[in-house]
This record gives sequence, C-alpha cells and structure tokens, in this order.
Amino acid sequence: MNRLQAPGAPGIVPRWTSSAKVGIGTAYSASSPVWFTLSHGIINEIYYPHVDSPNTRDLQFLISDGETFCHEEKRDLIHQCERPDPDAMLYRLTSTERDGRYRIVKEVISQPHSPVVMMSVKVQISDESLKGKLKLYALLAPHVKNTGAGNTATVCGVAGQHFLHAEREDVHLILGCSTDFVRRSVGYVGTSDGWHDLKDNFQMDWQYEVASDGNVAMTGEIDIARGAEFTIGVSFGDSKQSAATALLQAFAKPFPGQRAKFIEQWKRTEQPKLSDDPKTSSLVRLSQHVLMAHEDKTFSGATVASMSIPWGDTKDDSDAGGYHLVWARDMVQTTTALLACGETELPLRALVWLASIQASDGGMPQNSAIDGAAYWRGVQLDEVAAPVVLAWRLKEANAQGQFDPTTMIRRAMRFLILHGPVTAQERWEENSGYSPSTLATIISSVVCAADLMRSQSRQTLDDVETVQTLASSDTGEIEFLLDYADWMVASLIEWTVTTCGELVAGHPRHFVRITPEATHPGSANPDPDTAVLQVANGGGDHPARNVVDAGFLQLVRMGILAWNDPIVVDSIEVIDAVLKRDLPQGPCWRRYNHDGYGNHDDGSAFNGTGVGRVWPLITGERGHYEIAAGRDVTPYIKAMEGFASDGGLLAEQLWDADDIPEHELFFGSPAGSAMPLCWAHAEYISLVRSQKDGACFDRIEPVYQRYAHGNPNSDLEFWTFAHQPMRIAKGKSLRIVCETAGSVHWSFDDWATRQDTTMKPNEFGLFSADIPCDSLGKGGAITFTFHWDDERWEGQDYVVAIS
Repeated sequence: MNRLQAPGAPGIVPRWTSSAKVGIGTAYSASSPVWFTLSHGIINEIYYPHVDSPNTRDLQFLISDGETFCHEEKRDLIHQCERPDPDAMLYRLTSTERDGRYRIVKEVISQPHSPVVMMSVKVQISDESLKGKLKLYALLAPHVKNTGAGNTATVCGVAGQHFLHAEREDVHLILGCSTDFVRRSVGYVGTSDGWHDLKDNFQMDWQYEVASDGNVAMTGEIDIARGAEFTIGVSFGDSKQSAATALLQAFAKPFPGQRAKFIEQWKRTEQPKLSDDPKTSSLVRLSQHVLMAHEDKTFSGATVASMSIPWGDTKDDSDAGGYHLVWARDMVQTTTALLACGETELPLRALVWLASIQASDGGMPQNSAIDGAAYWRGVQLDEVAAPVVLAWRLKEANAQGQFDPTTMIRRAMRFLILHGPVTAQERWEENSGYSPSTLATIISSVVCAADLMRSQSRQTLDDVETVQTLASSDTGEIEFLLDYADWMVASLIEWTVTTCGELVAGHPRHFVRITPEATHPGSANPDPDTAVLQVANGGGDHPARNVVDAGFLQLVRMGILAWNDPIVVDSIEVIDAVLKRDLPQGPCWRRYNHDGYGNHDDGSAFNGTGVGRVWPLITGERGHYEIAAGRDVTPYIKAMEGFASDGGLLAEQLWDADDIPEHELFFGSPAGSAMPLCWAHAEYISLVRSQKDGACFDRIEPVYQRYAHGNPNSDLEFWTFAHQPMRIAKGKSLRIVCETAGSVHWSFDDWATRQDTTMKPNEFGLFSADIPCDSLGKGGAITFTFHWDDERWEGQDYVVAIS
C-alpha cells in the first residue's frame, strides 16, 4: 500500500536547542536508560541509551482555537518551573497564555524501570469562549542518535493505539498519548511540518504518513474533549516493536503510581547534612542529584560534563559532542563534591572507569564518549593528574574498596614527568605553557602518589621498626616523586609570576594566567615578563604579564601556598580589579581578560569569537580562598544560590551587561552557554561543605603540611626531553630523566675531560641520573649526550649553563 509521502525533503538544516535549561531528570534506577532536559516550559533533548546520546531536539505543544490563533508553547506562553518534591528530580512546568485564557500544567518523569519519558498533562481553560474549541497538538523534532539529519518518521499503530515513529539506524522512537491521537502527520522541518501547517490557517490540514531521510517533525492532535488530563510518552528501543511495547506498558500503569515510585527511588540517596539553612540544604540536595544524574547507566562511573550544547539553537550536526562528553577534570570535580556529600559508591566507580580508559603510557583523553572513545585529541596534564588525586581522596575516605590503583598511578606519574611541567592545554583548553592551575593539580597528584605508595608499603610490612624507618626517611621511588614535586613548587614563581604587570597600579608582581612555552620544542626558558600570549577565540595577542585568571587560587585551595602569601594577596587584588563583576545576586568573575568565549556585545551567540562572560563556578573558587583565609563565605554561597535558575540549575556563564530582551539576555541571568554545568554544582557543594568544616574540603593534607606549612628546599633541576632547561642555578644538581635505558656521557669542560653515569631504573618505567654540578660556579656549563643500551649514541650534545 502506498503511503502519503511528505513533501519538502530533506527540510532545513537541523539545529539543536537552547542550553538554558531549567531542569534535567532521569529515574534513579539503572533499568531506565533515558534522561531528559527542560527549558522554556518544554522538554528538550531526551538521551538514550546513554547519557551522551541525545535523540530529540524538543517536544512541545501547539495550541489553537482553529480560527484566530495558533500559539507555540515555548515562544508564546509564559513559563513557570517548580520542584514539587525537593528529594527527587521531579519538575512541574506551567505554561500560561499571556492573557490568562488557558494554561497547561505538566509533570515530567522517566518511567522508573523502562526507557520511557512520561509527561502528565492538565489543560485548564478559564476563557469560556475557548471551551469546546481549544485544540492541542504535540510536536516533536527527532534527532535520533545525536543527529538531526537522516531521520525517518512515519505514522504507525500498535495494539489499536495510534503512534508516531522515528528511526535512524538501530534506534527507534515512539511518541504516543494515553488518550490516543485523533490525527497524525509527519513532515520535513521548514516545509511540511506541523508548525507550518497550523500557522497557515490555525488548523491541521496535513496528514502525511512518511517523511524519509531528513530533518523531520512529528505532529499528533490530542482531543481534549476526551479528557483534559492525559499522559504523553516518548519511548525508545532497538526496534519499533520494542519501543511501542515499552510505551504501552507504561500507559498501562496509572501515572500517580509511577510518579510515586520515581520519587521513592531518588529518596534512597543519602541526604547530605551540610547546612542548617533550608535554601542552602535544598540546593545542595538538588546539586547532588544533578551530579548523580549525569552518570551513564551502562558505562557505570562515566559522568558527562553537562546535558547541553552551548548556544545549541545556533549549532548544527557538526557539533555532535556539545558538553555531553566525559572530561576527566570535570569527573573528578563531580566525584569530589559527591564525596563531600558522603557519597562514595559513584566516586569509586568513576575511579575504576578512569583507570580503565587510561592509555598504557599514562595518557588520558582530553574528552571522550562514555565508552572511552576519544573525541577531541588535546593533551591536558591536569586530566592525567586528577584521577590520582581522586584515588588519594578515596583512600582517605576509606572508600577504595578492593580496587588497587597502583598501575594507574605509576602510569600517570610516568606520563606527567616525561611530558610536564608544560601542558599542551590548560583547564580552559586553549593554550599551552606553564599554568598555575595545572601545576597545582600536578604537584598535588605527585604528592598524593607518594603518600599512597607510602601507605601501601606500610600495609605490606609487618616489622614495626622497618615501618618507623620508612616513615621517617622517604626512600627510592617515594623520594623520587617528592623531589619532583619540590622542584615544581620551587620553580612556580620563576615560571608563572610576573614582576612587571601593568593591569593594576601598585601590583606589578602577580600570577599570570599562563606563561607560553619557549618557541623551540623542549627548550625551557619561561619568561612571564616578556612572553606574548595568543588568546584563543579571537582574543588577540597580548603580553602574558597582562593576562590573568583565577587559576592560581588552586595553589591555595589544594595546600601548596598559604592564603597570605604576598604574591597570592597581590594576585587577588589584580583579579578582583580586572575580572570581577557585581551582579544583583552577588560577585562573579570572568575567566580571564580578553576572553573570546561568550556572547558578542550585541547579544548574538558565540560563533568562534565573542566576549567571555562571568562564570558562577569562579565565585565558588573565590569563596574557597576566603575559607582558607578564615573569613565568612556566606556571601559567596548566597550569590551562587542566586545564580541558580527557577529549577535550581547553575549555568556555565551569566550575562554581565545591559539587558537585550530580543536575545533573552538579562543582567545576571544565563547567557546561553552550557546549563547545567556539573563543575559549577560541584563547586557549590564543595564550598558549602568547606564552610561546615571551616577549611577547604579540597585541601590535601600531605600537600598542605609539606608546602603551605613547611618549606622544603630543592637542590635539583630536572631535565627531560620535553623540558630542557637552558640554565641551572648555582649550587644545584641536574637530574636527567628519560624513558630509555642508557648512560649519560657528560663533561664540565667542553669534552676536555668526560665521565659516564649509568641511569637508574625505577618503578615508573623511567631512568634517571644525577649530575653533581653543584660545585660549578657562575659561567660554567655542563655538556652531555646519551649512549643508549642498544649501542646507539644520541648524536646530539645538550648544554646547560650555570647562572
């Protein structure tokens, strides 16, 4: 039988949707592999079967009287978002006609044990003239398997129920209504979709049955004369039959009972007791659930950064990743915050997942799908280091279970030492060089690794005297790690502090955002005073000394520097003067000056260039500094609470300029970037926990005791092929570290005399040799090359001068 084909193939170029979410949700149970997001009063993306795989653009209602108007729910109605139960990810959306003639009240859940998103709907009509005339149409835009193009939509029937069906490859979607659709149509977006049909004469004239291989939309008319209360369902499966069956089974059970089960499941999670303030406790609870909801239900432990696509309504299929990808850095932020809530199971799952995707050389993907497949290909050393810190935190919480992270830790240490301290990308993923925030994470991870190794050694030794000897005098690999950490701490000022900054009068000495690496690969000659930084996203070229961010605060937060270190205090003055913006809710900070990642000044979306706006998570970071200083952080906590949407979600960026209503940009409100951002919710939880403890929850005690309270000297300079110092301070020795066995062939007098030192192996798969040049005076130099164990000579001389 021929089916009526919709015209206008393949439709307009598909786009995603707004990232300014007011809510997200999923069932707590792993047997319900669907997630949903909400904005502008409607459902946006629905993810299935994984949290990194969106399948819809949006699902909304069109409302018409058949004669004089057709209202589009997301654009024409006034929206309100409520949370009926603070202990569950349940949202109530109310969409009201601007003159108050009718309203639509919806509650959205995931079916507790199947891949179905359910929306209970009540239509309330206050205008008598509309009763019996008002018509409602469900309009869904499929983007099956993370793609708006190449979708096929059809009308179908199963068990006497009239459904709409979309598919692409092996994923099938079914849209249905508990009171059934009285008319259905599928078409191509921009030409034969339901929106264009109804906008023409306010009536549904088209009833196309097939729209193949394009950007499609599905429309179903709901006869509210059959009942002003009904349930809309969107189900998924690997076949049309399985998806339709799941939806019919969901409809077979009354919504109130499924709603109660949905709530009961979420109430199983342990409730954090971090504050006596009801508003704070409520947002902590929601933030805990937001973080937990971003975990995949098949690849346990993998959490994505955000179920959103920044400026999604301007993005096409080429931006398939969005923020629904895994970043190791964001995962560790998420899991650390959950540890602050008392949750230990997900953090342990996360550690195991991170160890499982770590490369054999110790590297970690810049980001990945939840199955570990790399997406972007950058190298960020803080993401290599962060899992080691997580392992240490789990050990401290006695939550490591029987998982042994030793292999992961050794591989990570090897990678960091061979490739650091210069990172190819810092935490903002834009520049290479010496980054204070990245260095803070690396240093902390190295000390954590040494502490973990020491703890493991103690557990395996029975002799008390031996244990005491080990505790009082670090030896071998532990000492090797601490030597490396001490060297980095001793080098921080040289690498990352300018003495001639020009941003704030009276404060020329401060941390920079990042010091670019030397122009010659491997050559280490960082100069924060004279280096030029090329800022990404059209930010331009600027002296590195005059580009700042708040990254140095990590040095205080993790325990490397004291809060009252003079350079830290001066740097605070600089970032507060340059980056701080006072919003109605409280203070907020931009990432760095000249940032181009954000909306343009005219309000248009970021398109490769723009102006970076303020980030709520940095208010949290700034608050952690105040905690370290022993000051009241309530204003920072209250500011972050004020930044949250009606549904309690925190955005990546807020608009910090005059209102531009046509772009939905209002001073202090979300600016169109990612929302919710797990990192921001993690910052909030950690800040509240830190206030409760009276100390930074993120502080690493062995780091704090060794550096902020102690002051270990470093008499070493490290040399690797990735980091070749051109000079060494008088009185220091040179430690050469390689990944290949061999000998160092060296001379102090330009080969007039020469010596050989065999490199020693260690447990990290590294080989090192110390050259005792501490007796050399200024103007001297050491010249060396390598003779490898396979009888090869390196064929190049290296020179390090004494300064």
